[in-house]
Amino acid sequence: MSQQQPRRAQGNEQQQEPVKYGDVFPVSGELASKPIAPRDAAMMQSAESSILGQTQKGGPASVMQSAATQNVRAGVVDRSQVTAAAADQGVTVSETDLPGGRVVSEAVGGQVVGSFVQPGLAQGTTGKVAYGGKDIDIGGGGKITIGEALEATALTAGDKPVDQSDAAAIQAAEVRATGRNVITPGGVAAAAQAAATYNTRVARDEDKTTLGDVLTDAALKLPADKEATPRDAEGVVGAEMRNDPNLATHPGGVAASVVAAARLNQNND
Repeated sequence: MSQQQPRRAQGNEQQQEPVKYGDVFPVSGELASKPIAPRDAAMMQSAESSILGQTQKGGPASVMQSAATQNVRAGVVDRSQVTAAAADQGVTVSETDLPGGRVVSEAVGGQVVGSFVQPGLAQGTTGKVAYGGKDIDIGGGGKITIGEALEATALTAGDKPVDQSDAAAIQAAEVRATGRNVITPGGVAAAAQAAATYNTRVARDEDKTTLGDVLTDAALKLPADKEATPRDAEGVVGAEMRNDPNLATHPGGVAASVVAAARLNQNND
């Protein structure tokens, strides 16, 4: 306490910087520059509890609550404050069913702030699960293909504008799905690269080509496909990270979807 008081006493001369969304989440645009507000955190906690039964330790709601508390103590936000993006577009937690579990994505103002795989079905379970817009048999060898993992990305991160890291990850995924070292003309990887190049020339995010635009029905656009394996996931993760300015992967993005598919395929062996 005695060590913190001199900083607080300086008041207007050196006001503590707020914790912004861009400081802790891979978001862009106006949201990235906004302080995390207490009502934003409260809405995320409510959404997590509604879908998952409880707030996730270390999850977006927990991170947002810690940041909001820090911002209130620093006097940079009010206890009743809410961010415009959260108020206008909402704070959501959504699920995408997978064989053996589900992908849970959490978003603020339409931008994904967290995504993870939650196991759901016990090993040896049989039946059908909706994944990538189709029914897939689980148990008895049913596996998720790389193409289906790409289709899942259209659901978990479909609003994300395609950038070079996405294009590189999609190219790595297509090469592994087809077993060819060349990009198929007019295929998914070619479309992703064209989108990434186009997006560098467009100022507004809402005018850019998104992952949903490129990856919807991706499995149907591949000339060949195969089940996702850990080696496939490793290659896709490496491609996405090498081409990202922060050397990171996007929550719910291409690499995350292929990793989730490979992990669930292993669990279903």
